[in-house]
Amino acid sequence: MYYGFDVGGTKIEFGAFNDDLERVATERMPTPGDDYQALLLTLSSLIKKYDQQFNTKGSIGIGIPGMESVDDGAVLTSNVPAAKGQFLRADLEALVDRPVKVANDANCFALSEAWDEEHQGQEGVLGLILGTGFGGGIVINGHVVSGRSHVAGELGHTRMPLDAWLYLQNSSSDKEAPLFGCGCDKQGCIDNYLSGRGFEQLYEHYYGERIAAIELIKQQAAGEPKAVEHVERFMELLAICFGNIFTAFDPNVVVLGGGLSNYDLIYSEMPKRIPKHLLSIGKMPKILKAKHGDSGGVRGAAFLNIEC
Repeated sequence: MYYGFDVGGTKIEFGAFNDDLERVATERMPTPGDDYQALLLTLSSLIKKYDQQFNTKGSIGIGIPGMESVDDGAVLTSNVPAAKGQFLRADLEALVDRPVKVANDANCFALSEAWDEEHQGQEGVLGLILGTGFGGGIVINGHVVSGRSHVAGELGHTRMPLDAWLYLQNSSSDKEAPLFGCGCDKQGCIDNYLSGRGFEQLYEHYYGERIAAIELIKQQAAGEPKAVEHVERFMELLAICFGNIFTAFDPNVVVLGGGLSNYDLIYSEMPKRIPKHLLSIGKMPKILKAKHGDSGGVRGAAFLNIEC
């Protein structure tokens, strides 16, 4: 039995999955705010409850909006104050007497999609999240690639590629390309261009008005000239950046999640636009919308313990 926890800033979702990767239990509860002992008790109580219900000791995986320090295992997160700086994995292992795996929630999203029946057997699955921010996870042969410092997949904090920057610079006769600052204290991170927030920031930079992404999409569909021009600029920018990312990772399948991934135009435009930004021998991966939505985090967390 595989147990998964998706620990967010406001709620914890639990899921239990059998050996056929079918979900057989679900439970949700509020995330304890600043009380670490309450967080440990919440997690351990759920584990013990379902151990008893299924008469087993389930394998445990936890997805968090952050990561473990590679040096000492302390949790690095800003969204779950109760866990910040704590040794969550080691402390929970001591309470439930078995190994626990902890991973970034974007990695769990990617792993969930990689273990979908449709994608099993694909060598490389890249999960990209176009939400409030931009990031992702890399799965090779069914396993998350987390990197030496557990930051692999943090693609949002790579800087704007030169060809993308030049495209923005040349896309307007009266506006310079914007250089957005980032919460990581750098400038030009693609997190601030390819995300839903970036979609809105780019429009504000070029047209002087902040409009919600969903409204801009509606305006583009209705043929409003500024929205049409904006979407054209964004689609080409997305294609250039994706072309660079795909050249680096050469995935078989790319799965998109996050609010902006619901913009269907992306799936018809990217196959037409990306090939010219790949190496001449590069092949386009399949680009698909995530199938498991909000449940992807808990699925992926559970599947951290799958042995290929």
